[in-house]
Amino acid sequence: MDGILPLWKPRGWTSHDCVMKIRKIFKTKKVGHTGTLDPEVEGVLPICIGQATKIVPYLMDTKKVYIAEVQLGKTTETEDSYGEVVETAEVNSMPSLEQIDKVLQSFLGDTIQIPPMYSAVKVNGKKLYEYARANESVERPKRTIHIYSIDRLLVNEEDHSIKFQVTCSKGTYIRTLCVDIGKKLGFPAHMSFLERIKTGSFDKDGSYTFDDIHQAQEEDKLQKLLQPIVSGLNHLSQIEVDEYIKQKISYGQKLPMPDKIPESTPFLMMHQDELLAIYQLHEKNEHEIKPVRIFKAL
Repeated sequence: MDGILPLWKPRGWTSHDCVMKIRKIFKTKKVGHTGTLDPEVEGVLPICIGQATKIVPYLMDTKKVYIAEVQLGKTTETEDSYGEVVETAEVNSMPSLEQIDKVLQSFLGDTIQIPPMYSAVKVNGKKLYEYARANESVERPKRTIHIYSIDRLLVNEEDHSIKFQVTCSKGTYIRTLCVDIGKKLGFPAHMSFLERIKTGSFDKDGSYTFDDIHQAQEEDKLQKLLQPIVSGLNHLSQIEVDEYIKQKISYGQKLPMPDKIPESTPFLMMHQDELLAIYQLHEKNEHEIKPVRIFKAL
């Protein structure tokens, strides 16, 4: 089977746990996830199966939408509610709604973010959380992330929390965003809740739980759960080709630059709604395009 399974990852599972479970259910080793979710976080986790594993890096490069909650008054070493508290402060009164909205909107656009020590980002071949557990200090790499939208949903005066929805680029650490929101509001803070409700074109309403998957397995309807591979590539431009060019693509050939240069690179080569390949501009020959992924007829 080839396609994308929009999984609703349960809380308490690692992304790797989900991949291993799907491999057993679908009886194939060709399974890959498209963006790690922490074990305590539930949400949309598209799983690529069969030929769909070829598009994992492209699907990871899509926008993500989260519902998150920042709690004011304490910071933890992991930046979420599971780590040891490292700083506290009394929250005698919550910031006004105007203050909160102003701070949230200040994160729109490009932002420089430093990933948390308890994360899987690698430095010198070693994950940051490995340094943290060994009490070793290391300079963390700064990264540029992009916030497309961020809006207040709910303010809870009792537990000093602010729930918000954010649409962001890949590589964004919502834990760190919550800490930074707290700093701008004048308080130590941490992330007290997180749920991913959308990845690329896959959202919560169109996702399947493991109960759904087990039921489909019993009814021999697993194939019906899979979305076509092209549904994970909606953010890329498309070029429609004829039967003659389709044949050349099937052989993995380079092609002349099309008359209309695609808006994105890489881009999709299509023939009558059939995904043939992913191509990109040739870096050494401005008159050619070359293949980076070829798909067998499905």
